[in-house]
Amino acid sequence: MVAVSPKGQEPDLAGRLPLQPSQRTALPNFAATAAVVAILYFARDILLPLAIAVLLTFALAPLVATLRRLGVPRLAAVIACVLSAFAVLAMFSFIVATQIGQVAQNVPTYQANLLEKVRSLKDAGDGNGIVDRISATIERIGQEIERPETRPIVPSTTSPEAKPSRPEPMPVEIVSSEKPIELLKNLITPLIGPLATAGLVVVVVIFMLLERENLRDRFIRLVGYGDLNRTTQALQDAGERVGQYLLMQLVVNVTYGVPIAIGLWVLGIPNAMLWGLLAIVLRFVPYIGPAIAMILPLFLALAVSPGWSLVLWAAALFLVMELVINNVVEPWLYGSKTGLSPLAIIVAAIFWTWLWGPVGLVLSTPLTVCLVVLGKHVPQFEFLEVLFGNEPVLDPKERLYQRLLSGDADEPTDQAEEMLETIYLADFYSKVAIPALLLGEHDRARGAMTEDQKQRMATSVATLVSNLQEIADEEAEEEDEDDDPTGATSDLDDGIDLPDGTGRSVLCIGGRGELDNAAASMLAQVLTVQGAEASTAGHLDVEPGRIRDLPLGKIDTAVVGFLNADSLNHGRFLVRRLKRAKPALRVGIVLWSDALPTRGGESLAQELNADFVAFDLAGAATAALADTPAVPLKATKRMVRRPSAAKRKAASSPT
Repeated sequence: MVAVSPKGQEPDLAGRLPLQPSQRTALPNFAATAAVVAILYFARDILLPLAIAVLLTFALAPLVATLRRLGVPRLAAVIACVLSAFAVLAMFSFIVATQIGQVAQNVPTYQANLLEKVRSLKDAGDGNGIVDRISATIERIGQEIERPETRPIVPSTTSPEAKPSRPEPMPVEIVSSEKPIELLKNLITPLIGPLATAGLVVVVVIFMLLERENLRDRFIRLVGYGDLNRTTQALQDAGERVGQYLLMQLVVNVTYGVPIAIGLWVLGIPNAMLWGLLAIVLRFVPYIGPAIAMILPLFLALAVSPGWSLVLWAAALFLVMELVINNVVEPWLYGSKTGLSPLAIIVAAIFWTWLWGPVGLVLSTPLTVCLVVLGKHVPQFEFLEVLFGNEPVLDPKERLYQRLLSGDADEPTDQAEEMLETIYLADFYSKVAIPALLLGEHDRARGAMTEDQKQRMATSVATLVSNLQEIADEEAEEEDEDDDPTGATSDLDDGIDLPDGTGRSVLCIGGRGELDNAAASMLAQVLTVQGAEASTAGHLDVEPGRIRDLPLGKIDTAVVGFLNADSLNHGRFLVRRLKRAKPALRVGIVLWSDALPTRGGESLAQELNADFVAFDLAGAATAALADTPAVPLKATKRMVRRPSAAKRKAASSPT
């Protein structure tokens, strides 16, 4: 008799422990969210420089640490890094401002080409073309707006003749020449705000880098003194992820912007350096930034050239660079990944732009990365990771169960095929599919699943198993090619070690319902991969009146599976019925479970008069393919009804 010991609860395929049913993701209330957004909006003049300083601190901290390891004093290392970074930023801003001034001066020279292209588009259609209709509509609206309001002349009631209305006075504008001091004041005043902000950021970054360890200790004492491990991990994760993102993204953007500038210069588009620098900055905003950086150069190409070839060449340049960056450079520099979902990046860009303007657009991704890291390590902010993170928020078994409930077999098949690219079929069934069936059985047992949902899920599972038959055939061919003539077992995955099933014939039976039938079909498919001749039977086929019709002639072992652990009595009856139908048949019971059972398989097997009892797919397959003799059926003690007193008296009286 073979008894399979149960396994404990293990991490899922993502390396995480299964969540307990009592765990929930708490959402903040509306008042708290509105208060935080209001503070971010109305205090943006204070918070924006601080946010820039924090992000620059994250980016410069690795450089300061490198200089410190080389023996440079802390103060010198901090000042050198900060001054170098802001010198680059100042030079960048000066070049961009100069180039923008040149573009503004040259705009009137491009008017003729633009008018020529508009005229060509207009001439492309007839007199009733869409361009003519739009132009006429706009012209009529403009005339209606510019038309002066005329007031009717009301005749006077006191005189027989109407007096003409008096003409309105003509407005007079007095233009005075500005004094040099006022002109200088008007030029300097707009620059005071940005310069003051830049100076404040420089000072804050220097002090943050100098007091980085002290600030970290104070932050831990303020918010995470009760859990030093989690708080320290959150700070390290935020610093590494944001710093690595900023530095690697800068490398990617420079790799993108420099060829763009060179290509536009070769094509003859004016101010190519400006468009390359803008491409470097705007590409910090994924998805949106490259599109914005491409619009202005294409519009300028449209203006400077009388034809259309320059526009097409410029568009091709941007398209080629996007393909190279997205498919070569970014996969190579894997650290540029943000951990954000694509939709979260778009929403974050809109939100931070609304709060803090264009600077918020550039800072949107790193700021949202900080929020996701906060939600990852602080339970109160877990909703941030759920909303904006790119990690799956459901376990694979929960995702599969949800898709099976929907009744669409294509989505479960897609999920299974995606996972089967890295794992084997037995591993998928053992760690994902059967646990998903256990979730369904739990809902059915507590009355949360309707009969229609149960039938729909059973149909979806049957379709899923049928769709995976091709993958099972491929794995069976691999098993034949890798078969060891010494009879060694084949390793399907790290935790599953199954024997060769050649020459064995197994019947997999569903215990009490449609979901049990689905689990039996999965087990049969795995046994087929191992070389056994496996067939299936439903729970209706083992009813007392139909069990004699089962084709048990060539079957060596019958395995009955139950998703409901309360089906032991029914399992005992099925074991006896099957052994009566064929005394030499090995009969095993599988109590599918994803937790540690309270009783061992050997004792349960003796109690049920079964040849073995298993608790997972690996144990069931191993025991079913074992070459051991069948356990004989124990004789049952039947209660003998004692005769009544009248019968005893009649039997004892002489005839």
